[in-house]
Amino acid sequence: MELHNATGLVTGANRGIGAEFVRQLLARGAARVYAATRRPGTISGDDARIVPVPLDITDDAMVAEVARVAADVDVLINNAGTVTFQNLVTGDLGAIRLEMATHFWGTLSMTRAFAPILARNGGGALLNVMSVGSFQVFPGNGAYAAAKAAEWQLTNSTRLELAAQGTHVLGLHLSATDTDMLAGIDMAKNDPADVVRDALDGLESGADEVLADADTRAVKALLSQPPATMYAGVSM
Repeated sequence: MELHNATGLVTGANRGIGAEFVRQLLARGAARVYAATRRPGTISGDDARIVPVPLDITDDAMVAEVARVAADVDVLINNAGTVTFQNLVTGDLGAIRLEMATHFWGTLSMTRAFAPILARNGGGALLNVMSVGSFQVFPGNGAYAAAKAAEWQLTNSTRLELAAQGTHVLGLHLSATDTDMLAGIDMAKNDPADVVRDALDGLESGADEVLADADTRAVKALLSQPPATMYAGVSM
């Protein structure tokens, strides 16, 4: 996918990885980037190519309205997310449902709304931002991991379903990254600029998947092993 002169839409665009996607798309010569967020007034930058739009991806009416407004999009980046740090057995069910509503149902809603738009605009590309949590769970993040695992298979399925219309679907998986979401956690973190650069390189090269760091690559390599191998060092 050639990003020069492309028209992109980034969800969760007001901070972190989303804001970095907006910045780097513009740096690669995008003609326009719709910066979608629940708080469009927080979108920074004075580049006239940035178009802030209000969006909560869990609200079907808002998704439909964004699809109506942004009918020229040929690159959709599903980045919006949440993390509630809930165990599945003992955690708050409302928070667990929010994880699935955001990462699975919200991503699916955006994909369904924009698939015909991408087709009309020549096929284009769709990128889903996921996580090492798509492959591995730790105590305390069961809701997030379950939702990201569901989004992973959503990505694989829609890659197959949209191939006939010429839409390139890329899955991005990353470990801890230096954003507001993990601001209070003391641990080694990726630089969002590096993650986004690798992801956009993957879009331009036609990759199906980008594993953004060594931790994510190591964890995915363990998927063919017995679960005890992956979880040998996990405190129960």
